Parts: sequence; structure tokens; C-alpha cells
Amino acid sequence: MALFDLPLDELRDYRPAPHLPEDLDAFWAETLAEARSAGARPVATPVETPFAGLRTYDVTFTGFAGQPVKGWLNVPAGADGPLPVVVEFIGYGGGRGLPHEWLLWASAGYAHVVMDTRGQGASWRGGDTPDPGPDGAGPSHPGFMTRGILDPHTYYYRRLFTDAARAVESAADLPGVDASRLAVVGSSQGGALSLAAASLVPSLVRAAVAQVPFLCHIRRMVTLTDSDPFHELVRFFRVNPGRVEAAQRTLDYIDLLHLTPKATAPLLASAALMDATCPPSGIFAAVNAYGGAEKDIAVYEWDGHEGGRADFQHRSVTFVNDILKA
Repeated sequence: MALFDLPLDELRDYRPAPHLPEDLDAFWAETLAEARSAGARPVATPVETPFAGLRTYDVTFTGFAGQPVKGWLNVPAGADGPLPVVVEFIGYGGGRGLPHEWLLWASAGYAHVVMDTRGQGASWRGGDTPDPGPDGAGPSHPGFMTRGILDPHTYYYRRLFTDAARAVESAADLPGVDASRLAVVGSSQGGALSLAAASLVPSLVRAAVAQVPFLCHIRRMVTLTDSDPFHELVRFFRVNPGRVEAAQRTLDYIDLLHLTPKATAPLLASAALMDATCPPSGIFAAVNAYGGAEKDIAVYEWDGHEGGRADFQHRSVTFVNDILKA
């Protein structure tokens, strides 16, 4: 994919007009209040692994509507005292997999919580959390982007964003964790969930990392790329022209362009100028709208959706260290 989006000098100042639902704040406040009222304390059960440098726990916490969500907790073996904690979210189609697939943050000295992704985990890494929530009336294209899309209350990403917020609240409630030093991280869909958590529970998040985040400025993205997952929406719109307005209104409730003004934590994001999956103008739009004063986008001119690879991982650990270990 060649350079196809706005030039970099325009991206840095790109601030499109939002399509804010009038009840956006009330919608999320009510959603989170319902989840908290149905919630329970997280449960962490020790798991035997062959890795001497880690202590691993199988975590269950309550997400949307009090529904159980799985996760892993990896802690450096022999760690003494409350540890800073990193909550990580997973890219589209993937699940939590196996504990040894998540070594980076525990190796850096953190308690590391990995949230499983409801209903996913069948494309490239296995998962263990079903999506029992209602999908709403009407057809849904295979995938997750159109599941329950005709009403924001039944939309799949309402449930997943709520899970992300509850993952942060639950991580802060785990034993051996210093809740005053908590970061959220993720790539692609995981980056979207990182931004969502930083926006929905800003009082708990001290640092946020979002590598080529998804679900930013969705109304533009569906006109710009033919790549999935955004193209799932295009195919739905094509077959359901009479439902496009309702679907786009639903998407406005989870568009990070509309949520990130509520975030306050320092943010490190990445954008890749050849990324056809999460085009850079969407990422710049959401980050430029981000409410925290300290924010930076690492730009990878020649990358696609890999969005910085090991270079960005190194930058991410350094960034979080500077905030949580200062």
C-alpha cells in the first residue's frame, strides 16, 4: 500500500467536526453504572506453568451486565510489594491465548493483566470468553462490526468497551497491585480499547499506549479503506441502504473521536502512513481530540498495520516506565 491518506503536515493538525450524540455522556454513565451494580470482585486462581520467571493467575472478572470475562495475570516471580500494573487489550479476532504469549510487561517488572475478548479468539489466537449479550434485531454481517448495530444499546462494542473499563477497575482491585500506578496498552482493536478505557475511567489510568488504534473517526474510515474490519460496515451499508443512518448513529457512540476528549492520562500512540486497516487520519483525529495535555504519536512512514513493531514496543515500555516508575 502506497501513501494514500492526507500528507503528514495536514495529519498533525487534522481536527474534523464530530457527530456527537446528545446523550453520549449519559449513555456511558448509565452503561457503566449498570455493569458496576451487577459486578463482583475479580477472582485470580494460580496456574502452573513451566516458566520459572513468572507467577501466573487465571483471572475472572465481571464486565458488561455482570457477565464473566476471562484474563491472565502474569507477575514477575519473587516480586515483593505492590507492583505497578499494565492492562493489555487484544487485536481484532484474537483471544487471550496462553500465558507465555504475554511476557513483555512482566519482564519489565509489572503485574500484567491481559483481557480476553468476548466472542472473539477464533481467528489467530484462542479465547475463552463467550458473548452472551443480546445482538439486537436485524441482520449482521459475519464478524463483529455489525453485531447489534441498529441500536447503540445492543451494539457489540458497547459490551466490549464496558469490559475494558471494568478490566481496569478489576485490575486495580487485585491483590499485590498498586492501583495508583496503572497503564493501559493495546494494538489495533486493543489500541481502541486502551483509548476507550482511558476515556471511560480516567481517574484510574495513569498512562495509555495505543498502537495503530482502531475505531477512530469511523465515518471517514469507511470511505477511505477497502480493508476489513472497516469494510464489514461497507458491505452492510451496501445491502442495507435503509439502515445506514441508524447504523452510523450507533457507531457515533463508540467512535474514539468522540470519547477521547474525556481522557486525561499521558498518551503514546502510533500511526503508520501505509496502514490500510487503520488509516492514519483516523488516529490523528482521535489523538488530536484527546483530552490529556501530554500526548505523542510515533509516526512510521513506511509501515502498514504493524505500526512500529519492536521499535514501538521498546518506546512503549520506556514511556510507561518514565510515568509509573518515576
